[in-house]
Amino acid sequence: MHRFARSLPTGDFASFIIRRKESSMSVANNVFAKMPEQTHITAEAVAFIEGVRFSDIPEEVVRIGTRCLLDGLGLFVAGSEEQTVRLLADEAEDTQGRADAYLLSKGEVKVPAAMAARVIGTAGHAHDWDDSQVSKDPDHIYGLLTHPTIPSLTATLVMSQKLGGVTGTRFMEAFLTGFEVECKISEWMLPQHYMRGMHSSGTVGTFGAFASAAKLIGLSGDKLRHGFGIAASLAAGIRCNFGTMTKPLHVGRASENGVTAALLAERGFTADPDALDGPWGFMAVQGGGVSAEKLQQGFGRVWTIIEPGVSIKPYPCGVLTHPTIDLMLRLVTEGDVAPDNIEQVTVHAGSNILNPIRYPVAANHLQAKFSLPAALAMIALDRQAGKREFSDAFVASQAMQDMQRRIRTEFDAEIEGQGFDKMRSRITIQLKDGHEISGWADERYRGGPENPLTDAELEGKVRSCCNGVLSPEAQDNLIRTAWSVTDLPDASAIAELIRV
Repeated sequence: MHRFARSLPTGDFASFIIRRKESSMSVANNVFAKMPEQTHITAEAVAFIEGVRFSDIPEEVVRIGTRCLLDGLGLFVAGSEEQTVRLLADEAEDTQGRADAYLLSKGEVKVPAAMAARVIGTAGHAHDWDDSQVSKDPDHIYGLLTHPTIPSLTATLVMSQKLGGVTGTRFMEAFLTGFEVECKISEWMLPQHYMRGMHSSGTVGTFGAFASAAKLIGLSGDKLRHGFGIAASLAAGIRCNFGTMTKPLHVGRASENGVTAALLAERGFTADPDALDGPWGFMAVQGGGVSAEKLQQGFGRVWTIIEPGVSIKPYPCGVLTHPTIDLMLRLVTEGDVAPDNIEQVTVHAGSNILNPIRYPVAANHLQAKFSLPAALAMIALDRQAGKREFSDAFVASQAMQDMQRRIRTEFDAEIEGQGFDKMRSRITIQLKDGHEISGWADERYRGGPENPLTDAELEGKVRSCCNGVLSPEAQDNLIRTAWSVTDLPDASAIAELIRV
């Protein structure tokens, strides 16, 4: 008899099995009920990848996409310093293999494309500073969809090196194709995917990387469909690893697996040709189903990068904290609040923010990315929260540890009742001199589509990412090249700009 069965009282095992079967049938029926009778998501994705041409892509898509490209390149450079990335790069260097693409942080060392993608993709997400897909759907929790740029950009970057001769327009065509495929899959799935604990940047990011790589390789027809099937089985990432090295590895693996799926499909490796559809397809199994209404959007009719849009982050931490960080900055600046005069800070928010942003006191920079007390303590002490503040040394300092313990979060039923379509919060600061300062976060948060960073602010962010890694002249060259990417005769030159 199974070991677990012996732990049950005599006579209960049969009833336990029956209950388990009934429960399983109930879950299965729920999944089936949430999938329309027949969908053609895989076939439509294939048709989009086959048919889209750079000349068809709206100018505004290219403009925003170029901003995302510049942002992503800066993040690759910033991530190259992280221990997470250095460990992966050491492993890749020891393994080596075919010299397809540069191994980030290892100078002139080259490794197979998929291996290079694992390291670069992890670097791009290492600071949790990469852009976020926006949703205006009240059924989705705002800010908890996917980080769309890094998987697609990583795949495009490594495959451009492997293939050679990829023009800047082909580069952007492939990058934006993957971006759109990734975002639509993320948006169409029901929110249960994320709420059950899946990390969508690691799961649907795999499809973005696959679509970009497949576009550059020129996959079509059955090979494209099989590639989606391979990607669907490789897609993974669970949220228990937030606040650890494995969280950014989700995006590195999404990048690697997407490239792997494309290369295997090119060789004739097979998989289910409709892996996004049906009761056992990705959307049902991992997503709990799809929104039948949203499927009518199609791929590339209204590009997600424009509507609902994408947020380019001002802070290297979970986007759900950003409006609250900006509010704290405004309160301490306008009130000229000295750190020593802060008695207690109370953050009022709903479960959409308090559940995923889960560390009450951060011990290191990885935990700090998912800690409101940590982010607000940085603002209280330094009036900024950037790469310097999100470091182990700063977070572990006595001043930071003390200040975090003066900041607490509180569930607010009133805020909860307003829904999750916005990132709502308020702060109350009690001062030692008896005064109290309070305010509400701006729902039009800085970096979001309604209040985007200016081009100058974006360039400033990129420079802050590159400081200490690239010289000012190299930073100038990186920024200048990114803005003129479509003029490049060979876009593999981009990889030279971030080779450190």
